[in-house]
Amino acid sequence: MPSEGEVIERKGNLSKLRNAPAPRTRTNALKYEMSAPKPWLVNIGRLSLFLAVLLLWELGASIGLVNSFFWSQPSEIARTWWVGVQTGAVWQDTFYTFRSTVYGFLLGTAGGTLLGLSFWWSKYYARIFEPFIIMFEAMPKLALAPIIVLVFGIGMGSKVAMGFAITVVITTLTTYNGVRSVDKDLVRMVYSLGASRLQVFRKVIVPTAIPAMISALRINIGLALTGAIVGEYIGSEQGLGRMIFYAGQTYEISLIWANIFNLSILSMLLYILVGKLEGYLLKGFTHK
Repeated sequence: MPSEGEVIERKGNLSKLRNAPAPRTRTNALKYEMSAPKPWLVNIGRLSLFLAVLLLWELGASIGLVNSFFWSQPSEIARTWWVGVQTGAVWQDTFYTFRSTVYGFLLGTAGGTLLGLSFWWSKYYARIFEPFIIMFEAMPKLALAPIIVLVFGIGMGSKVAMGFAITVVITTLTTYNGVRSVDKDLVRMVYSLGASRLQVFRKVIVPTAIPAMISALRINIGLALTGAIVGEYIGSEQGLGRMIFYAGQTYEISLIWANIFNLSILSMLLYILVGKLEGYLLKGFTHK
């Protein structure tokens, strides 16, 4: 059994440990976890990485380490891209793909939202259609592209139809999951207060499903762009996908990379625009 002096000494040691400052490594780790990297440092890092890749690519192609026939080189890609800018082909093809993507995105998002919300009205109706929606989602949409092009032609209609076919299913399932997450006790309480079925739908179901619908926007814009490109691959008069397919057939590798660059810029722009739209909708929903 410890003596009274040993007990006092142990208590003193415990109090010293409690009052002692945290180790420097732990403090630094905590500061690192709680702090965020400065935006300008992040941008410098991204630009440096991009330029380093281009420089290594250019040097590798110049000394023969990279096969310039299959991979081309940044200087040749830049020259090809600038020729497209001067002739106006870059702007025409990019704007064509942009319009196809936006139309497919809007139609697919609106159609999927309405279809997903409609499943709330009848469980019987929802149970019938749900397996077919899932089956259509699992089906590779590339297999439908030739049929869609034959039906809608090689104009913009087939690209919009492809974007619609890809995005409508994702939006439907996302909206339906949002509808199913509604608190049943809340619905019963609103009914008990004398609300009609339409009032429950407007005041409870739709507001609850809105965050789920908004969360599908960023996914849908990428899928709509994919649908537009696939449609242009199969058959098109204009578009970035058509140019990439043409360049591949003629082995113009620098033209392929130039249009891939245009496609990357377009996808980044669309993603930023949809992000702004998502933030605006979420802000309005929160305020309400």
